[in-house]
Amino acid sequence: MGGEAAITASARSTRAFIKPRGVKSAPDLLRLVLAYCLGGLGLRSTAAWAASIELADLSNVALLRRLHNASDWLLHLVGQLLGAGARLPVGGRMIRILDATSVPKAGSDARAGNGIWRLHCAFDLTEERFSFFELTDEKGSEQFDRVPVVAGEIRIADRGYMHPDRLAAVHAAGGDLIVRAGWKSVRWLAADGQPFDLIAALESAKTTGILDTPVAIARKKAPALNVRLIALRKPQAAAQTSKLKARRAAQREGSAISGKTLAAAEWVILVTTLDADTFTAEAIGDLYRLRWRIELAFKRLKSVIGLAGPPGKDPRTARAWILAHLLMILLLEPHISAPEVSPRLAA
Repeated sequence: MGGEAAITASARSTRAFIKPRGVKSAPDLLRLVLAYCLGGLGLRSTAAWAASIELADLSNVALLRRLHNASDWLLHLVGQLLGAGARLPVGGRMIRILDATSVPKAGSDARAGNGIWRLHCAFDLTEERFSFFELTDEKGSEQFDRVPVVAGEIRIADRGYMHPDRLAAVHAAGGDLIVRAGWKSVRWLAADGQPFDLIAALESAKTTGILDTPVAIARKKAPALNVRLIALRKPQAAAQTSKLKARRAAQREGSAISGKTLAAAEWVILVTTLDADTFTAEAIGDLYRLRWRIELAFKRLKSVIGLAGPPGKDPRTARAWILAHLLMILLLEPHISAPEVSPRLAA
């Protein structure tokens, strides 16, 4: 983060540290904020701990005020570390995985899908580190174009990001994509613009277990997006598991499951803008399966760093709390050994 001088300058520029009142320096303030957010102590206990080691002399109310004032500073420090790790692709392609994770707001039920803080992330597979964070509440949806595009990158995401206009925006900015799709999540068109029967195409590809064909995805107010449709048939056990999940989902909704849904459950359906001459269907499938790496990064963030629901209901406290955890994972990532073997997952 640039050493003591840089930390002090950024703290002053964001008005997190103006005068040494109760806290002698900006580095001491950073230590104090991190101690509260990651140390598992309350405001009173953290203030008492700081006084006992002569780090700071302030009340729990003053500590809370310092915490609120530190949000923009923490955001600045997180941004510095993200920038320090970012690089343009050299020799190969930058591969980034998009996903979001959430933590509950105090006193809310995250399982109900509301009352959460949602952390939108991009994970640079080449560097094995996060390269983007954005914090929203539960109203902040997963958006494929939320992350600024680096020309030439390959961006990978799950079916929650299947929004044609946002896919088109990323591709227009110079990025390629691999995104999972549901069989009826978009309106499929053949290369000639006529409706494309995906289920019939899957049925005809059962023998080979691979479907790789050019299609288009309809858009409401813009030309259709031309993509490659790739479908990879799952192993029998994985297909049966997917069908069971589909049946249970239909039961929860009180509806009868269709034969088309059961047929599609046997396949991993992907769309990509990568060309077939360079990337085979199997290679596209292998790239998509690397999504597990961001899941592992989320696990480190929550289990190793200890990111959980922030205390209290004040959004200023929650913002500083979550940013402190992000700052810590970015500091530790360069020292965490990257896994060398990618398991082949039957999605």
